[in-house]
Amino acid sequence: MNFLAENWILIVVAFVSGGLLVWPLVKGSSGSGAVPTTEAVRLINREKGVLIDVGEPAEFAAGHASGARNVPFGELPNSKDLPSNKALPLLVMCPTGARGRRAAALLRKAGYDKAVAVSGGTAAWREAALPTERSVEKTSDKPADRPDNKPSNKTAQTKDADKTREKAASKAAATKALPPA
Repeated sequence: MNFLAENWILIVVAFVSGGLLVWPLVKGSSGSGAVPTTEAVRLINREKGVLIDVGEPAEFAAGHASGARNVPFGELPNSKDLPSNKALPLLVMCPTGARGRRAAALLRKAGYDKAVAVSGGTAAWREAALPTERSVEKTSDKPADRPDNKPSNKTAQTKDADKTREKAASKAAATKALPPA
């Protein structure tokens, strides 16, 4: 009894530290947590996970993870865009990750047992330098992905090649038109 009275602080510290070590395992087994982007990529590559972006169409058009399907949060319960195979992992994301967690919980209730949110959402996806894309929505005469309306490098290279061919053709024509000396 003397041992417990003298070392009670050490015993409490040992129990608290052990509890803190076990807590992530207990929390992770409930399925309510979000996965980091590295785990999301692993699920996509190894388990054929499907990316679902629950952002609004304007948010989705502004930028989303490559290959993601847009199913706005409000349309989630009745959406036909969700995979019919409920055994596939669904990786749910939104711009910040907040709606993604709620959407993953709704999907788990709907029978998608492997639905998880991507922590940090699209912002974390970009931070991890993972591929993103923008939807092409015509709002003006300028292309959506080139707001300054400047030609891409490929277009400029093609134009330079055309100019070179034109110069060579005009030089050849001028050479033929000259009388022999």
